[in-house]
Amino acid sequence: MPWEHRMILLCALAVCITSLVVGAEKRQEDDECADVNNTTWLQYQQHRGKLQVQYLLLTRTNVDCAHMFTQESLTGPQQRSYFNMSRSTKVIIHGYRAMGSKPSWVMELARALLRVQDVNVLVVDWVYGASFAYNLVVENYKEVAVQISVLINQLQKRGCKLESFHFIGVSLGAHVAGFVGTLFEGKIGRITGLDPAGPMFKGADTFDRLDPSDAQFVDAIHTDSDYFGISIPVGHVDFFLNGGKDQTGCARSRFASILVYFPVYGYVICDHMRALHVYMSALNGSCPLVGIPCFSYEDFLKGRCVNCDVFRGVCPTIGLSENSGIAVSPIPKEQKLFLLTSSTPPFCTHHILLKLEVSPLDKSAEVEVTLRTENQGTAQRLRLQTDTTVYRMVLAHPVALCEIHSIELKNTGSRFYRQGDVHVKSVCVSEFPSLRQEKPLCVNNINIRRGAPWSHDFVQVCGIF
Repeated sequence: MPWEHRMILLCALAVCITSLVVGAEKRQEDDECADVNNTTWLQYQQHRGKLQVQYLLLTRTNVDCAHMFTQESLTGPQQRSYFNMSRSTKVIIHGYRAMGSKPSWVMELARALLRVQDVNVLVVDWVYGASFAYNLVVENYKEVAVQISVLINQLQKRGCKLESFHFIGVSLGAHVAGFVGTLFEGKIGRITGLDPAGPMFKGADTFDRLDPSDAQFVDAIHTDSDYFGISIPVGHVDFFLNGGKDQTGCARSRFASILVYFPVYGYVICDHMRALHVYMSALNGSCPLVGIPCFSYEDFLKGRCVNCDVFRGVCPTIGLSENSGIAVSPIPKEQKLFLLTSSTPPFCTHHILLKLEVSPLDKSAEVEVTLRTENQGTAQRLRLQTDTTVYRMVLAHPVALCEIHSIELKNTGSRFYRQGDVHVKSVCVSEFPSLRQEKPLCVNNINIRRGAPWSHDFVQVCGIF
């Protein structure tokens, strides 16, 4: 289904759902906790054309109670703002809000940032201009960027340095951040795009979308590049999770449940929002999410890219490390990075490279390879051709190489291809990128018979390292 039809469907759902919503919450007084707005279809029609951009401030002093933030917060007689000019500032920009509801994740992201760094966090609330009709919302995004730039300009005049600002834009919010960067001629410190919006932007000029010239460093995470996200690189480094399209744990047929399950909005955008959830998980630092540079996802899965030589051996990571951990200068632009993730937090997996060498075959065959660690198993089927004897593929396993207990090989194609025994000259598994420089685990000279699975225990082998 084309994205235009998907947007129409979302908007139709929005009208139905928001008609049940009682009016938006009234903005509380300045001395009370603030929140991002909601809006309804009726309010949208009444205030159409008015962006009503607002800003919420959170710091470690008021981490559980956001305050409204304006230029007057710094210049008024009481000067009650917690904003600290000497600290860096994270600016969070949400994207398209199909149903007019507030983005519930913004406060969670703000608090996650504050747990890691003592910074100012500004949340840009432009829900009124970001709701319902996507094509009209796209018409608004540059005006939102202009309004943000006015505030940044005032903060700059009061002592904030442009390089101290880090914009984090989700979906359409990434392009808003990109245009702010354009207005400041790329002098903003950093922009992070979390699955930057694709519809109406893939073919856009770099002036109109996020690109590496918008900040001193631009990184992006892609998780839905075949539907709501953009498919082209837009930063210095672009992390394509699981190829940037279908994410583990997200249903493949996105609209199949509409007939039987009405509240499908979260279901539809599961892939799209995975970038945000992975980014927030990465902030906790429980495990590294490392990207491997490669020309394509297909090449990555075939084991043709297993190092980070282009970055002098240091692989970029998702998170807040400076320049994603890249130390080379100048930083490469539009560098595609690939990594595999799991379906649940912290989303980390170990990249295991499998190398299989077989004797020449008379006819095509199929084998299934399974890596096991206690009750956890990772299986992958591999088609063997008559003109190839060496195969390489990448598997995602939940534990490291030396925690893999066994490897199993099964002759799975005999029923369909009438294949005979498969002679495996060698099968090796190794992990990449490897900090401990572990040697590959190899087994040689194996005959895989029909209906007789083969397995080998790796526990003793790992124990000698």
